[in-house]
Amino acid sequence: MADWTQLPQELLDLISKRLDTSYDVIRFRSVCSTWRSSVTTPKRHRLAPRFPVLPDEGGMVNTSFGFSLSKRTVFLLQSPETNIETDTLTSWVIKIEEDVPKNRIQLLNPLSRSGFDSLPDNFPKSLNLLEFRVFELGEEYVLHYLNHLSYLGDVGNLYMEKVVLSCLDNNANDFVLLTIHVSGKLAMFKSIDKKWTIIQDMPSPYDDVILHEGNFYAVDNTGRTVLVALDFEISVVGMPVFGGDKKFLVESKGELLLVDMYLSIEAEEGSCSWAGLGFVEEYFENLAFYMNERTVRFKVFKLDEVGKEWVDVKSLNGRVLFLGDDCTFSASAEDLSVCRGNCIIFADNCFYSLGVEDGSSERCDVGVFDLENGSIGPLQKFPQFSKVFWPPPRWISSTTLDAQKNIGESA
Repeated sequence: MADWTQLPQELLDLISKRLDTSYDVIRFRSVCSTWRSSVTTPKRHRLAPRFPVLPDEGGMVNTSFGFSLSKRTVFLLQSPETNIETDTLTSWVIKIEEDVPKNRIQLLNPLSRSGFDSLPDNFPKSLNLLEFRVFELGEEYVLHYLNHLSYLGDVGNLYMEKVVLSCLDNNANDFVLLTIHVSGKLAMFKSIDKKWTIIQDMPSPYDDVILHEGNFYAVDNTGRTVLVALDFEISVVGMPVFGGDKKFLVESKGELLLVDMYLSIEAEEGSCSWAGLGFVEEYFENLAFYMNERTVRFKVFKLDEVGKEWVDVKSLNGRVLFLGDDCTFSASAEDLSVCRGNCIIFADNCFYSLGVEDGSSERCDVGVFDLENGSIGPLQKFPQFSKVFWPPPRWISSTTLDAQKNIGESA
């Protein structure tokens, strides 16, 4: 058998440069001391401790307030050993937040901004990701709203729009942020300039932003998709796709996809009685309070870069798309350890009241849409996907405990 520790340093360096993420480099270096000494530690983003608040349309900003930025990474963990009974691996999707103002790491729901209220009693206090097969599915950056003059300190993630980050010239200290301003326009922050710039282009309010192959892309409510250059120039790469109510951009196997979400407005149970009682004027003034938006279906499109058109997609080729509050990502059905793909898993509050008895939907309000047959429903009705999220698989605790036991016996 070949001795992999004796590979030439030049070859190890070439391999490391082709790894997709910094976490892949860390795992690569953990193989043995030879590999570790041959490859340098990947640079970490040194996120600025404080950002100015986005200006309003008049350019005014309250300087007593600001943002801090934290990074969250979505991982797919697979059991270290194949299940003998089913001859398959099992998987678990988690999200980890780091670089928060209080310098702590949190375990979060993969598709939402919230953490877990409680973990199982046997859940390990420390989780060594080197003990599992690990894939990085995506990353997100979150702006936390701060007021350093207030005793409240960090008052939470009140800025609710998605944020994407790009490093400049492989320099982890120089970066650019792109997000959506409250006006619906795009806003860009450059660490070099230390200020936000609102990009005035906006035929229609923007719905989503994404970093794809090192470039910023944004899609507005009509499906019009643009490439956003670092000099604030906008160029159209995809013409509008009318029909749905909210647009998402997702990367899947190197391709840029557009997901069109269709919503249906439904009245709260019993709310129609207000109109029957003669409170018609008050009812319509408070219509938003009495109505719920419910996701009913999705359509998926692939970008034709030459024709600048979105082409209808009928199959995801066995992949699963994830639409979260702050990031979108995809994974293969094989990696997820599920029987088939061609589904969309999405964060949606319309399923909040379903399954609250077991606490699962209260922690993560998630829906599933089957692209093949058009069925849609809460995560609990799709057991093959539900097990990927919660509760944590038993091998998480058993593997960690076995590792701790082996360390203790060898000490």
